[in-house]
Amino acid sequence: MNIKAIIFDINGTLVDIQTDEGNEEIYRGISHFLTYQGINIHRWELRDEYFRIMAEQRGASAEAYPEFDAVLLWREFLKRRPKACEALPKEKLRVLPLILAEMYRGISRFRLQLYPEVRNILEALVRRYKLAALSDAQSAWAVPEMRALGLDRLFNPIVVSGDYGYRKPDRRIFQTALDGLGLKPENVLFVGNDMYRDVHGARQLGLKTVYFSSNQGRKTAAGAEPDYIIYQFAELPQAIAFFEAQ
Repeated sequence: MNIKAIIFDINGTLVDIQTDEGNEEIYRGISHFLTYQGINIHRWELRDEYFRIMAEQRGASAEAYPEFDAVLLWREFLKRRPKACEALPKEKLRVLPLILAEMYRGISRFRLQLYPEVRNILEALVRRYKLAALSDAQSAWAVPEMRALGLDRLFNPIVVSGDYGYRKPDRRIFQTALDGLGLKPENVLFVGNDMYRDVHGARQLGLKTVYFSSNQGRKTAAGAEPDYIIYQFAELPQAIAFFEAQ
């Protein structure tokens, strides 16, 4: 196999992240912050409305695998409070949905770190191959997290599902990554940690797949068979050598 590029899933493959959207501190902190924006709302009322608007976004989508947009969610939240919004400076109101999305993610996060050997291996791979990142996530979250870990500079393109309204295993999001690379599936390897979203999704386009059995992701999925399995990220160079020998 003539490998010219590798597409990586991010969370659960490169990044070991833990978040808890049930954490009371998220809604307490944001409700207190909103007081200073002229919006008084109890933490549990805030939580319920957050998930209600998310469900509305997904319910309004015609996609088989709909994705929500965190920034638009908070913009809609503010839109439903016109009196408070009218009192805010226009520039503040413009950036507030993004700030709220970032705050939500930041408070929900308990762990953000790379899996062992990820940095060393990626630094070596980027000298030989084009690298792309493909994540079911929000750009307001994924890109700053990658930047914080020093990963963003290694990937082009970075494809994030929240920007498209659909998520893996929709074949279109894999095609977007391929188009960004300017390559055909037969020259690209995909590395992910979820048997359904990653392995099944990538194989629909004929991509060869490496399944990383990490501490996250779906371990089995009917009909999903990876071409190679690794149990530590440090095993990835062996997997690449396996494909290049074919």
